[in-house]
Amino acid sequence: MHRVIVPVDFSETSLNAARYTAQMLAGKKNAVAILYNNYESQGDYDVCIHYQESLRKEFLAKGVINVECENEMGGDLIENIARLAHTSRATLIVMGITGKSEVRQAMFGSNTLRLVDKNLLPVMIIPPDAVYKGINNVAFTSDFKDVEATTPAHLICAVLEIFDPILHIVNVNKDHYVSITEEIEKSKQSFKEMFKAFKTEFYFITMNSFYEAVDNFVKDYNIDVLVTIPKHQSNAVSLFKSSHTKRLAYHSRIPILAAHE
Repeated sequence: MHRVIVPVDFSETSLNAARYTAQMLAGKKNAVAILYNNYESQGDYDVCIHYQESLRKEFLAKGVINVECENEMGGDLIENIARLAHTSRATLIVMGITGKSEVRQAMFGSNTLRLVDKNLLPVMIIPPDAVYKGINNVAFTSDFKDVEATTPAHLICAVLEIFDPILHIVNVNKDHYVSITEEIEKSKQSFKEMFKAFKTEFYFITMNSFYEAVDNFVKDYNIDVLVTIPKHQSNAVSLFKSSHTKRLAYHSRIPILAAHE
């Protein structure tokens, strides 16, 4: 059973992410939605319970089969979620984000990125204008370097199992020519083995701008979710370091699944 934690502070941002998750998990017998709220004081408890129960009923009405509620007072939000993820053996955390220029509700957005940096388990970031149309096509961007050591395949596969999509593995490199190198071919075979439970397709794009290439690919192939691997900050030259994920998160119109190496 896949347990999906949905932190909510009942802001527009968190409710948008929660409702996206409800559509995403509707009819999924192998998934449990856990609605989590971290309230500030004892006086907020009754309001917390009221809103959680209302949202739980909304999830059930949309066809989510298994819905649970968890709440606690005080503490650090990220540490609390980390503890819940560990004790519940969660597969995924889903949180919302607003555009970087939007000051309103920015706290929830910054906590989403803090959670990504926590290096806990996959975090699906839901942009404010994301429209659920199913999860049939998932794109995974990779630099095709040292893939066996840097790809958290078991974490990504656990999430993909919920939806069973086609996995499009994409490499953008301005130096690609007519044929791929022996090293890239070896990485390709490694990926095939890692994700053998899913239909995989590979794309090698010759472009200078990674972001433009990914944006075009998402549109051309009707991608529903984009997977990226935030790498350790010590790898300062990597295109796939944390700042890369943050830029994708703030500018993408489809959900970003961040799964740490």
